[in-house]
Amino acid sequence: MEHPERPADERRDEPGGESHGEERDRPRGGEGDRPRDSTDGHVERWLPVLPRLDPDIEGAVTRMTKLLRHLGRVREQSLADYGLQKHEFDTLHVLAGRGGRAVPSDLRDDLGLAPASVTGRLEALERRGFIVRTPSVEDRRRVDIELTGAGRAAWSEALDVVGREERRLVGVLAPDERRQLSDLLRRVLLAAETPGPGGMRAGRSSLHS
Repeated sequence: MEHPERPADERRDEPGGESHGEERDRPRGGEGDRPRDSTDGHVERWLPVLPRLDPDIEGAVTRMTKLLRHLGRVREQSLADYGLQKHEFDTLHVLAGRGGRAVPSDLRDDLGLAPASVTGRLEALERRGFIVRTPSVEDRRRVDIELTGAGRAAWSEALDVVGREERRLVGVLAPDERRQLSDLLRRVLLAAETPGPGGMRAGRSSLHS
């Protein structure tokens, strides 16, 4: 983890914690020729403080955290540039993910919100011309939500900003390296999505799930 006060492997100094310190001394060939990033200094700073810290685990987790924060800042800026609030983008995103048409109960499930909260969001989006609400042709008691051209354009343009930055970052890797990175992260995520002894399971992002 990036925060100095809580390194990713701090738990390994607790009684009974798993130690990976013996891996620290293994040869790490070619390090002198490798460009340094901000995480290298972070790991070096904490190794003397936490002798059992695994530099590879700390480095990987810190880099993932920093990349996610960077993309989060890009996303926030893109929403501001296109005049969208985060909750507006999230609602448009799940609606687009359902083919641009859904019923309120679908959106409630996808967003994990109470009915009143979804209704408030839909009213605001309708006022901006991003959605239309019409009586269902199948059940007149039901309302269908449909993404308008303006809503799809606002969602797509904001999403494209993040997509371009993702391609810029991961584009430094060759195609086979990108595939390998994705495969390795899948293995890590599968471990997170499998409940451990404490019953913890990874959550799912509304954007990338």
